[in-house]
Amino acid sequence: MQVSSFVDSTFFSLVIFPIIIFAMRLCDVSLMTIRIIFVSKGIKFWASVLGFFEIMVWLIAISQVMNNLDKPLYAIAYALGFATGNYLGAFLEEKIAIGVNLVRVITNKEAQPLVDYLNKEGFGVTSIDAEGSKGPVKIIYSVVRRKDLKKIIDIVNEFNPNAFYSIEEVRGINKGIFPPQNVNFKFRNKLTRKGK
Repeated sequence: MQVSSFVDSTFFSLVIFPIIIFAMRLCDVSLMTIRIIFVSKGIKFWASVLGFFEIMVWLIAISQVMNNLDKPLYAIAYALGFATGNYLGAFLEEKIAIGVNLVRVITNKEAQPLVDYLNKEGFGVTSIDAEGSKGPVKIIYSVVRRKDLKKIIDIVNEFNPNAFYSIEEVRGINKGIFPPQNVNFKFRNKLTRKGK
């Protein structure tokens, strides 16, 4: 009886229930964001599982808003949950960091110390000589796990902060050389790496 009176109370209606709607929307939009990323990466099974839970939570949330259109606070909680869920989903996807990227570095500095260092750190590296608009350049390619992306960018910036680099998502790979996982990464002898 006490539970029933609490659910019917003004406090529940104006505070607790909007929080519940916000939390449900936060949950389903986060799941949607991750599901879309899984689909784009070809992870079909887990995308389907997430889709099931996403739509179940969404149906409950939207039904509560539609049944209470006279309470604008519910619609505001629903919209805030949607906005926050997008942010949370993108944040979680960054932390999960599924997939691989192609890093392309173009530098007009001597690049061999950078290539050697990347090889020593376990990165697969391909380098070619090319001609840029201001003279000869070196193009360095490396396919890296997304979890290692920050590490390789830090290395490139350490060797040559003015190097141009671009990053592309890679849909699929066959073989490759990748650094071992869970290795503590530390910079070594800056002067050697900069080729000075």
